[in-house]
Amino acid sequence: MDKAPPEYWLRGSIKGVPDLLQPAAHALLQSKLEAYKYTKSFDETLLWKTPHSRASVGFHLQHITGVLDRMLSYAQEKSLSEVQFKELENEGVPNAEITIDTLCRNFDTKVEKAIDYFKKLHHTELTSKRCVGRQELPSTLIGVLFHAAEHSQRHIGQLLVTVSSLKSKDSEAKSALL
Repeated sequence: MDKAPPEYWLRGSIKGVPDLLQPAAHALLQSKLEAYKYTKSFDETLLWKTPHSRASVGFHLQHITGVLDRMLSYAQEKSLSEVQFKELENEGVPNAEITIDTLCRNFDTKVEKAIDYFKKLHHTELTSKRCVGRQELPSTLIGVLFHAAEHSQRHIGQLLVTVSSLKSKDSEAKSALL
C-alpha cells in the first residue's frame, strides 16, 4: 500500500518563496490538494445543494478562488475590477454549466499565480501597508497574504463537512430506495 505524502508544511521549503511566506504557500498548496481530494468522486448533481441551510460545495470552491484573487489584488495595491465584483456577486449562485473539475482547476490556477507572486517578493516588503476592501481597512502585505491562505484552509474544512454531509444524505436516500 502506497503511503500518502506528508502535508505540504512537512515537505520542506518551496524554492524561491521567502521564508516568512512559506507557511502561507504551504497552506495554499494544501488547500489545493484537499479541494481535489475531498471532491474526488463527488456526485456532480449535489454541487449546489445546501445541507442544513449551509453553503454549497460549489460556493466554497468559488469563494476560495475569489478570495485569493481579491487578496492578490489588494496585495498588489490594486482596486477590484468590475469582473471581480461580478464574480463575488455570483459566488454560490447555482450554475448547471459549472463543474467540480472546472472549479478545482480555477482554484489550482489561482494558487499557482499566488505562489509565483510570493516568489517575486522580498522579505523587506512584507510589512508594507496595504488597504483592504471598499472601506480601505488597514493591513500589511504579509497580513493580506496570510489571510488568503488561512481563509482558504477554513473553507476547505467547511467543504469537507459539506461533502461528508451530502454523501451521507445521498447514501441514506439510496438505501431507502432499496
